[in-house]
Amino acid sequence: MATNGSRRVLVVEDDRAIADLIKHHFSKEGFTVTSTPSGEEALLLVEEIRPSLIVLDWMIEDVSGIEVCRRLRRSGTNSAIPVLMLTARGEEEDRIRGLETGADDFVTKPFSPKELVARAKALLRRSSPNLVSDRLSYSGLEMDVAAHRVRRDGSPVSLGPTEYRLLRHFLQYPEKVFSRQQLLDLVWPHNEDIELRTVDVHIRRLRQALEQTGGQDVIRTVRSEGYSLDSNAS
Repeated sequence: MATNGSRRVLVVEDDRAIADLIKHHFSKEGFTVTSTPSGEEALLLVEEIRPSLIVLDWMIEDVSGIEVCRRLRRSGTNSAIPVLMLTARGEEEDRIRGLETGADDFVTKPFSPKELVARAKALLRRSSPNLVSDRLSYSGLEMDVAAHRVRRDGSPVSLGPTEYRLLRHFLQYPEKVFSRQQLLDLVWPHNEDIELRTVDVHIRRLRQALEQTGGQDVIRTVRSEGYSLDSNAS
């Protein structure tokens, strides 16, 4: 089983049975999975959840997979998200068309779910190595995801479950700023009853835990924007 459960996959597939099969196998491997049958909704979800990978069926409702891929590649903020396309089309011309549109890989139906997950992991390794690593590190911070241990400059750091998830997310995207709402969506899987200020509370606890090792503050507060993991925070 994968050790990094914060990876997010968006599955765009209008066959419910296939979508459920894909979701099951990715979830078993530690991925967080969101699915939709609609191309239009997929484009909205990309903005909301910022997936690490998109599994995209060629033939879907309202907007084709090819068009979804084309729009993603035109997007400045989402153009680099890896796209693994599902298709019943095996002809060379169709594959070339999909690759030219921006798909990173193809899996032809019927497919092996294990092969699908393996190809997804390969895409993630190429695009974002930290997302599939058992060890994350930045500026003296080291996280062993498999052992669930954190060290700073060699000294152990004791974290609560929520602070651990926050730090893991920051280590995957060092120096990137996340709003409170984004952190709430990414770190708290069921956040309907959680207020934004809860994020501030856990950021403060994370800071306190990291500062117990004697190092400088590495959680940067960006006024009116949010927080980031940044060695230049102070």
